[in-house]
Amino acid sequence: MVRIGIAGIGFMGWIHWLAYREVEGTRVAAICARDARKKAGDWRSIKGNFGPPGEQVDLSDVRVHDAFEPLIEDPNIDLIDVCLPPHLHASAAIRALEAGKHVFCEKPMALTADDCDRMCAASERTGRQLLIGQVLPFFPEYAFALQAARGGSYGTILGGSFKRVISNPEWIPDFFDPDRVGGPLIDLHVHDAHFIRVLFGMPSAVVSEGRMRARVVEHCSTLFRFDDRAYSVSATCGVIGQQGRPFTHGFEIHFERATLQYEFAVVEGAGQLLMPLTVFLADGRVERPDLGGGDPLGAFHAEIREVKTAVETGVASDLVSGTLARDAIILCQRQAESVMRRAGVDVA
Repeated sequence: MVRIGIAGIGFMGWIHWLAYREVEGTRVAAICARDARKKAGDWRSIKGNFGPPGEQVDLSDVRVHDAFEPLIEDPNIDLIDVCLPPHLHASAAIRALEAGKHVFCEKPMALTADDCDRMCAASERTGRQLLIGQVLPFFPEYAFALQAARGGSYGTILGGSFKRVISNPEWIPDFFDPDRVGGPLIDLHVHDAHFIRVLFGMPSAVVSEGRMRARVVEHCSTLFRFDDRAYSVSATCGVIGQQGRPFTHGFEIHFERATLQYEFAVVEGAGQLLMPLTVFLADGRVERPDLGGGDPLGAFHAEIREVKTAVETGVASDLVSGTLARDAIILCQRQAESVMRRAGVDVA
């Protein structure tokens, strides 16, 4: 049994709470929150852009702390789940690791590559696992693409284009603050940067064009350069000003013998599957794989199972490790540099 302490009861803390309830062998043993209502189990104020809204929860078997230090000093906790605001991720994770706890930290890992390096160094120094909530590879469409790339079912992967665009996130007041949330690249595109890193390895350079909002990139398109010149990889991310389409993401991924295409959007508050995962085969056939029941929280259940396995076996995950998440932050930083300089930027 992996015993978890959740630090921060906001939207992602709520989603993780729901996921732990569905994953055998995990149990939320403690939480840390400052809000008196949340400490009493009233989580009805929690809302997000997917999943169910917060509810009244039963905390009778859960220890409730009002500060972070008692949580990480709790001897009955194996893993600290950090769901605090992004600018607190690095310090909280390092303190928890140094207290002898494994850490599962929600994305973005941190706001800078230097902070990511400090987190990875603390994990190495303490011998504790550092795992990051990069959930995208566990969504069915992305998991299918990843399995195809790793299994070779359509031949060698050749490249792809990735998209993740939202309307102005008015529910996140500090979204465009580089010192608190990080803006669209760090908070949003980091999903696709991580997935590109998993699929293709680390790019050697990036070329990004886009527009700025104050000190962060508001919207940009990027070409990723690799030592393997067979790869052709691009991504678009950022914020648009039209609130009627608050979210869209998708991909077109090319293999030797197939192309995979997928796109989902929220339009006027309702989810629309603009292109279900579709496989265009070299012989002219078209397939639409059965991806299962479509539970919107299923990806988080799979992510938590990955975390549980890593903690129990002591073997670093090849999907949610701190080193992979650090590489995604490095890519986001290099893209921002490229936009500001209007020039290609080496990744190394």
